[in-house]
Parts: sequence; C-alpha cells; structure tokens
Amino acid sequence: MRVLLAGESWVNAATDYKGYDAFPHAQVEIGCAVLLAALRGAGHDVTHLKSHDVAEDFPSTLQALGAYDVVLLSDIGSNSLLLPPVVFAQGRPAPNRLKLLAEWVRGGGALAMAGGYLSFQGFQGRANYHRTAVEDVLPVRISPYDDRVETPEGIGGRLTGVAHPITDGLDAEWPILLGYQRLEAREDATVLATIEDSPLLAVRQVGAGRTLAFASDISPHWAPQEFMDWEGYAVLFDRAVRWLAGDLSAEDESAA
Repeated sequence: MRVLLAGESWVNAATDYKGYDAFPHAQVEIGCAVLLAALRGAGHDVTHLKSHDVAEDFPSTLQALGAYDVVLLSDIGSNSLLLPPVVFAQGRPAPNRLKLLAEWVRGGGALAMAGGYLSFQGFQGRANYHRTAVEDVLPVRISPYDDRVETPEGIGGRLTGVAHPITDGLDAEWPILLGYQRLEAREDATVLATIEDSPLLAVRQVGAGRTLAFASDISPHWAPQEFMDWEGYAVLFDRAVRWLAGDLSAEDESAA
C-alpha cells in the first residue's frame, strides 16, 4: 500500500553549560523508525512527512491525497494542517486540509490517527482535533480537554473478542503501554481492543472510506520496548494498513 505518515518527529534543541562556556545544539529526532521498518518490511511504500514539513508539504488537494492509499496522522497537531505558510505568514486563504481529509475519506480514502501528546486532543488540548472535520470521520469522539492518561506502571491492552481481519489470531492480552488517550467510541464504530475501560483500537466505515483510531503511541514514551518488540506489533500495523486500504478481507486473515 502507498502510505503517508505525517508527524512522529521533532526538533530537539538544548544548551550544554560547561563552566563559563555554553554549547547550543539541535537535532531532528525521528520517533517512528520501528514502525517505518515494520511497514516497509511488509512491502508497503511509506512516505514519512516529518512534523516540521507538514505545514508546507501535506497534500492540499483531493488529487494529491489520491497518490496515497492510507494517511496516518501521528503526534502532529491540527494547527500544522490548518496553517500552511501562505495562511500563517502571508495572510492568504488556502484549503482547509482537515475538511479535505474528511471529504477524501468519504469518497474512498483511508485515514488513521495514532495517539501521542499532539494527537486527538493531546497535551493541554494543543492537538485540538475536537469538533473538527477529522473528528467527524474517526471512529471515536474526542474530549474537548487534555485527554491523556499516563500509566507509568504499564497497562496492557486486550482484545474485545470481536472477529476482525486486523486482530484475528493476535494475542488476547497485549504488552504494556505507558499511556493512552481516553476516547469514546462512536455508535457505528467497531472496537477491537481496549485499555482499562477505554477503546484502544477502533475502526469505522465512513461513506466509501475507512478510518482507524489507535489510542496509544507507536513509539516511546507510551509504546515501550516491550510493545515494539512484540511479534504482534508489525502484524498489527501491517494488517491495519491493509484493511484501511481495502486489501484485507475476512478470507485473507489467516494469511495476514
């Protein structure tokens, strides 16, 4: 599948103080290396659009979105999609890319969101997807407030027992996660896994398209090494991409 993964990177700036002297330095950190390797290892063509490139380079037309089978938003706030430089710096109108994504999904596209400090509503509400067109098509309703649940003790997800090509055959109990977003499943969503009393993995058919919500992270800190080393990690996200793109049916699940 042709996948666009937007987000999951950040610029880390620090200053080291050594006596009288200070040494400032900065570097780009990539949080999704394990997921990229898993998806590419499964044969998917993945384009990673780093967070600092999203505002300028995220697709702004249905035609441009059509170059992909699946779009995955992970740890990238709504402002980065809503405010391209032409709007923020030049004060000129531009397409609303949240509305564009929703239109693309209803026409047959596939959208997923993974959790993180800048996913769903996020840290201090800064991701701010509540009451947006993206929320309208996701399988979950998003809180208007900071929706993070930190579980530093480690809490494992578990399957709901619903038969589905994404999760059939996976372990019923999943390795620990160190946090997640508290979300509310929509009435027409299918919840495939839960964590504590909240949906962890949910899917939905929206018009001709499909959406998926994964309420925790695909990388640290919420996804610790135990989760990323789990043999089900690569299987889960490979199947998620394939199901979203319409390439995985019930008949295929045994071979997935």
